Amino acid sequence: MPFIQKVLLYIPIIPLGIIMIFLAVALSVAGLSIVWRFVPRNMLKAHNDLTGAIFQAVAMAYTVLLAFVVVISWQNYDKAVAHTETEANCLVNLYRSSSVLGKAFGEKARSSIRDYVKVVIKDEWESLGRGKEDPKARAILRDMWMLYKEYEPKSEKEFLFYEEDIEALDDLREARRLRIIDSRTGVHPVLWFVLAIGALTTVGFTFFFGSDKFINHAVMASILGIIIVLILLTIVAFSFPFTGSARIEPSMFMQVIGIT
Repeated sequence: MPFIQKVLLYIPIIPLGIIMIFLAVALSVAGLSIVWRFVPRNMLKAHNDLTGAIFQAVAMAYTVLLAFVVVISWQNYDKAVAHTETEANCLVNLYRSSSVLGKAFGEKARSSIRDYVKVVIKDEWESLGRGKEDPKARAILRDMWMLYKEYEPKSEKEFLFYEEDIEALDDLREARRLRIIDSRTGVHPVLWFVLAIGALTTVGFTFFFGSDKFINHAVMASILGIIIVLILLTIVAFSFPFTGSARIEPSMFMQVIGIT
């Protein structure tokens, strides 16, 4: 399990945000204190123009990177929602059309769908938080496939519904596969390393501006650190769609057959 996913699994997003903000302020003040102690302020003031130009370039590059990662994380989260909705919609279609394929078969199909939904809601959703699927849900889906595979339509009407149900089953299996993949997909560790180094570099550049008052300088550096941390927290929250306080809930599965 990726480190970020472990953090989301065991630490709620609000306490995590408070911890990250505290660390950002502490590192900003500590770093600035070191620079003020060992580097003469007159020297820093003399190079404010050069420092400002370099800081603008670094800040611009890091801003573009942050924006890119935020957009990608949000898009991946939306894809996970779409895959979950597709899976739930397929179950609804199968549940409704099962009554057309004979009474005995319809009862078996609806029972399998109910069992699948119950396992997904009660068991698999917790497993998704760790990037894993539930073997019981997979087994029920496999049995559902066998049930439809062995059925022989008895009329043209049943044949038409049967064809649609087979397509729905195929879409269901694919949506489930993508949902499980989504639960494991997050920002690559290399990209996290670049984001962390970029944050330290961007905030660190503010230490080398010449200023007359330490408190003013510390407040400005801390504010920049807090803003960056909040953006990183947003990326963390949406990196794993089924883990943490901002996770996708199984409400759409509950609506399939009214299970609560």
